[in-house]
Amino acid sequence: MALTLNAQRSSAEAVRASLTGGKRDVRGMLFMAALLACLLLAMLTLIVLLWDVVAQAIPVFDKRGTSFLTGELGSNPDKVGVSQGIWGSLMIALFVVVIAFPVGIAAGVYLQEYAKPTKLTRFIQLNIRNLAGVPSVVYGILGLIVFVQGLEWVTGGRSVIAAGITLALLVLPIIIITTAESVRAVPAGIREAGMGVGATRWETTRDHVLPYAAPGVLTGTMLATARALGEAAPLLLIGAITGRLASAPGQSIVERMQGKFTAMPIVIYGWSNEVNKPGKKTGLTFEDLNAAAIVVLLAVVLLLNALAIVMRNRFEKGRQG
Repeated sequence: MALTLNAQRSSAEAVRASLTGGKRDVRGMLFMAALLACLLLAMLTLIVLLWDVVAQAIPVFDKRGTSFLTGELGSNPDKVGVSQGIWGSLMIALFVVVIAFPVGIAAGVYLQEYAKPTKLTRFIQLNIRNLAGVPSVVYGILGLIVFVQGLEWVTGGRSVIAAGITLALLVLPIIIITTAESVRAVPAGIREAGMGVGATRWETTRDHVLPYAAPGVLTGTMLATARALGEAAPLLLIGAITGRLASAPGQSIVERMQGKFTAMPIVIYGWSNEVNKPGKKTGLTFEDLNAAAIVVLLAVVLLLNALAIVMRNRFEKGRQG
């Protein structure tokens, strides 16, 4: 094994020497150094930002404990919490999973495996890529006109249902594109092997193509969910509550879904506009609470991403086995 690796390295070095004429690729080395410097600069910036936010959030969790996670919105820094924002964000993520995932994955598989390469197909693919780059505020206007005003009898107007459907549409093009690219990356030999033993196109796609493409598909859905949880502009247009959100005990799930709502990005936006008057008991300001809310949102996103990574690793192990 070691001899084989040494032989491969020697062959690679010989090919490189013949291409470069035995000279060092100075430009290539400089380009690689520039890429490495950009990577380190980006990581350093991210670490500094995270450290600043976490350092400001630690006193909040130290003084408030779990009451910060279970408290509701209000104007008193000693009592407010993010429970309503967490609930709203999780419900929005649920809509993304239920609506955008199956529709986006099915559309991506159809465009790659079943659709003929006609002008109409290319036109549809081009428009899907264009929709992936549309600003989120445009989707907010769409949600306001269609789901809040046009379908108020179904969504309840300015509600979690309208927000969830809007953000599901927002990330749908991303899921379609990543699914199509993941399916396209599956080697043609896998399809030929499946059809060679008598399997139909659907059986080949279901039992061979999709399991092989599953890690890439899950990566795309993970990124889409993270974007949906971090969007604030569409929620502001739909009518998410930025101030106090009164709770109504005894409401059913359907009533809560059709009622007024908020989400973690809206909580962060609202607290950033509050007057930083320290609380009488804890001495915390809304600036401190805002940093803690950012940490909570990051934790929710990382938790969902970790779940997707675990599922992706299981698919990869199953594919290798």
